[in-house]
Amino acid sequence: MRFGWRTISGPVLTAATVLLAMLFDRVVPTPSPAPLLVCLVALAGALSGLASAMTSAAVAVIGAALLFLNHHGVSGYGNADLVRLGLLAITVAGTAGITGLMRARMLGTFAAERQSHATAARLSAALDQIDIGVVLLDAETRAEFINRAFREYFAVPDQIADGKPPFIALMYHGRDTGAFELPEDELGTFIAQRMEMVRIGDATPINIALRNGEVLRFVCTALPDGGRMLSYTPVTDLVRHTDAPASADYYRSLRDPANRRLMSYLRVAE
Repeated sequence: MRFGWRTISGPVLTAATVLLAMLFDRVVPTPSPAPLLVCLVALAGALSGLASAMTSAAVAVIGAALLFLNHHGVSGYGNADLVRLGLLAITVAGTAGITGLMRARMLGTFAAERQSHATAARLSAALDQIDIGVVLLDAETRAEFINRAFREYFAVPDQIADGKPPFIALMYHGRDTGAFELPEDELGTFIAQRMEMVRIGDATPINIALRNGEVLRFVCTALPDGGRMLSYTPVTDLVRHTDAPASADYYRSLRDPANRRLMSYLRVAE
């Protein structure tokens, strides 16, 4: 037990209360300070833990015994006085144990939360260093976390990303900023398909072509709590560098939804 103002405050306040009660009792009849002593034991347990609370409880019981002596003397002790003293001892001991253990449990919970927050902060910082875009969605598809790579790929300002926007808002932001390499009349279908993939947790990887020439492989992973983890892995070198110029339309169709593949085949047939 480390000594400090928290540790000694409970026993000191308890002893001071007993001494004041004995002093006032010499002048005017003073009611029993037992309820106040129980409160002081609880305060000691809340401030410093079990050891301080138990010390305060011992001081309270000894002080109550001295008050009885001050009232009646040794020969004046009766069964009723002994019962009251015993009840006080049980009450303050129980109060000390409960408050001390509750404080220890509360501190353990706080320590675990601090460790969890520190781990989450380190993980967030690590995810901001990679070139894979990562978005964590809750069960209502609101973005709880958006890493730096995703913000840069889709030009998402920090004030929007930090505001926990819904995934549909991120999709519309990409549409409004012209991020996708798609005709305007196909953007609505593209967004609807991506929303459906996220809703059902479809883990089928697809390639998303951006207007700046980059290609991202999108994967949706369903999480146990009902949320989703979305990853956007840059695969530009794997896709763009293998495109044959004569088959550019065909390879672009493979990166887009099925309706674009059909359109490409129709162009070839013509």
